[in-house]
Amino acid sequence: VNFVVSFDVGGIANRSIRFKKIMKNLEFNKTNSRLINGIQWLINDTPIAYENAIQLMEDRVADIKNNKAPELIWLLEHPPLYTAGTSAKRSDLLDPTRFPVIKTGRGGQYTYHGPGQRVVYVMLDLKRRNPDLKAFIHGLEEWTIQTLRKFNIIGERKHDRVGIWVQTHHPSISVSKIASIGIRLRHWITYHGLAINVDPNLEHFSGIVPCGIRESGVTSLWDMGITASIPEVDTALFDTFENTLNKYCYSTDSGYIGNDNYLKNIY
Repeated sequence: VNFVVSFDVGGIANRSIRFKKIMKNLEFNKTNSRLINGIQWLINDTPIAYENAIQLMEDRVADIKNNKAPELIWLLEHPPLYTAGTSAKRSDLLDPTRFPVIKTGRGGQYTYHGPGQRVVYVMLDLKRRNPDLKAFIHGLEEWTIQTLRKFNIIGERKHDRVGIWVQTHHPSISVSKIASIGIRLRHWITYHGLAINVDPNLEHFSGIVPCGIRESGVTSLWDMGITASIPEVDTALFDTFENTLNKYCYSTDSGYIGNDNYLKNIY
């Protein structure tokens, strides 16, 4: 794995100013932030521009490295857009004019973000925990699986397909993706994370080949008959965090089942 090296160009003071400016522009409500066991949980109720989210994550990673800010789990939604990961192929972008298309440094290929999808950005310092990328990925997957289980949905890993999948009854599609995963690592600090389809417009995925897999579908909680709300999903994420992602971040046994190509497509 090649790690990204970054330099503290803007300085801590400038990052703090940018953070406050972004939060002010987002009309951020401070009551949506909690510090629990040294980790800040931040929830935004309105869609956040993707570019602002990237800037905030990069600034927070730098501040975590310099012990100027706590680790962060950020729950949010984005306006409709397509993002291209480091493994994205131009041929998988079927409708380039439909929504904004943004190249991003996370692993993976094309994915869609939009209202009705709970995005979870995870900024954890693995150097303080367990510097094992595979254990972190396994924990991220398990966190998603156990969150879905709260709604009686059986999510599965597929060793040759990134994300979390569910069985379908469609005659030509055996499994559909219900959650995407893509991460980046800087100074052993994670960022980006996962996205769970709660009730997005699934037709919006038709402008891309999600994650480069043409023979599979995309689904959501609502599409499966589970009319859960975003806050209910947030509660499930919080309830399952300690025994899944947080646990694996300290474990020396990753439980990782993916091959090298899987790792390449997620990181």
